[in-house]
Amino acid sequence: MGQEFSDFIVYVDESGDHSLTSIDANYPIFVLAFCIFYKNHYRTRIVPATQKLKFDYFGHDSVILHERDIRKGLGAFNILTSQEIKETFMGRLSEIIEQNNFILATCVIEKQKLDNKQKEIHPYHFSLTHCLETLYEFVKEKEQEDKLTFVVVESRGKKEDKELEIEFRRICAGENKFKKILPFNIKIISKQENSIGLQIADLVARPIGNHILFPTTGNRAFELLKPKLYCEGGREKVGEGFDQKGLKHFP
Repeated sequence: MGQEFSDFIVYVDESGDHSLTSIDANYPIFVLAFCIFYKNHYRTRIVPATQKLKFDYFGHDSVILHERDIRKGLGAFNILTSQEIKETFMGRLSEIIEQNNFILATCVIEKQKLDNKQKEIHPYHFSLTHCLETLYEFVKEKEQEDKLTFVVVESRGKKEDKELEIEFRRICAGENKFKKILPFNIKIISKQENSIGLQIADLVARPIGNHILFPTTGNRAFELLKPKLYCEGGREKVGEGFDQKGLKHFP
């Protein structure tokens, strides 16, 4: 069969943009989120639960869950007409995220805090390096570093996709803190392929950004995600020890 595949599949999305020249004063950050799923759990639990939610609310499963559209009631989500309907829908969605297992490796860049020297970084590439290094620590911990893991990213345009693929392969070829070849391959797909994994990655990215931006504000969505943030070597208490590991923030 050739290359042996790992037990994991990773879906990636971002929140905010990676421009350092025009910074949005309301959301001056960039977030990259890696959602690491056990393939079997993803296939047997997460996908069916998410499809059921779509069938229950829309009558079909071709709707693409997009955090911004849900928040603003756009497109298919204009059916969330009352606060009550919206809260019930969000409750069902939160339940899927809370009750299912996946691991998060994330990176948040507070663009407004970067000094001139730090502004030489490329926010997406910097975040990608960190998340791939964290992913390597995770697969090594699971003794799957000799198997191939696919990292699925949403297409953002021909030029951006090409740049991303080159950067991904450069990091995996040894340009990382381990100075090792990383056992990962990239798969870039269109949003229209309706990948549940990509949709979950889209839903988790913004709450993580809001946690860094407004640390003292109540953030129910982040509280659901906190136990899923990667901590090296396991942890005694759920939702602790992820600082600068499962949740890297820079500077």
